[in-house]
Amino acid sequence: MKKTAVLIMSIFLITVLSACSQKKDTIPNPISDPGGHISGMVDLNKKAGEDIQNAVNKENEKLTNALNENNMNEQKTQFALIKTSLGDIKVELSFDSAPKTAKNFSDLAKKGFYDGTKFHRVIKGFMIQGGDPLSKDDSQKSMWGTGGPGYKFKDELTGKEKYLQGTLAMANSGPNTNGSQFFIVTASLGAQLPPSYTVFGKVISGIDVALKIENVKTASNDQPVDDVVIYNMELMGK
Repeated sequence: MKKTAVLIMSIFLITVLSACSQKKDTIPNPISDPGGHISGMVDLNKKAGEDIQNAVNKENEKLTNALNENNMNEQKTQFALIKTSLGDIKVELSFDSAPKTAKNFSDLAKKGFYDGTKFHRVIKGFMIQGGDPLSKDDSQKSMWGTGGPGYKFKDELTGKEKYLQGTLAMANSGPNTNGSQFFIVTASLGAQLPPSYTVFGKVISGIDVALKIENVKTASNDQPVDDVVIYNMELMGK
């Protein structure tokens, strides 16, 4: 009788342990089960990372397109119409050979920097010079030719510069001292100058106006007796 009871109890324990073992095995193993919850979370994180990267790529693309468009707009500004009290002079800006200088001139013109300035230095058979903000103030006549935008920038020279009639170039007080002052060559055979002045454009119409300015009466310091005013500059594309 005792043996029978022991046998029944043994069978019962084996059955219970077997059932418990089978139930535990149904829980997914987070390490070994590729179809478990952890691997699902990894997939979600991977997708989120891809979405973030895609968003970053799109923003970078937008920024690149905006910068390219801005550069294209700058390149379209190829001409400036200098409106003076004696007529208009149209110049073509050389963004290819002197990009920094052409952009500086264009930016200043766009801001209205040159509006109301005067051609403060005129030498017949040579050139006309303007771009000094001090020339807006008649009380500072003794200082005309010394003013600028408040900064200086480097020359853009090749060493082969030629200053033919109609050349638009930067006036300076030495190497790498460019600011806002410029000159237009009026000499019929060109100006005999060393290649020390950055050429950033040329007159394409209105050279007759430049020659008219060249012929105004001047004082001993080359300042025109009667003001030759730059009313404003109008920037134009191709």
